[in-house]
Amino acid sequence: MIVTLQQQVNTMLLQQQGSRVEVARPQVFSGRMEEVSVFVNVARLYIRIKITEEAAATQVAWVLSYMQEGIAEAWKDNLLDELAKGESEVELAE
Repeated sequence: MIVTLQQQVNTMLLQQQGSRVEVARPQVFSGRMEEVSVFVNVARLYIRIKITEEAAATQVAWVLSYMQEGIAEAWKDNLLDELAKGESEVELAE
């Protein structure tokens, strides 16, 4: 019984901490078309391995945090303004 409880605690801790596997984070995204595929694939992989248990809103915020340059930053800022005003909702696609 004690071993089972220890296993359950260890499982819960792993779920809270995310995977211990090292995963590359995406580069800062500028919105350039030639960067889209790599950015999306790296972000998806990171989410799947490290933060899959987080709420969808947290995952979206994490992705948005990498949109720090160029047209991607302008798009992110506009989206955040619309969300703050209640003018837009984030729809998630699998």
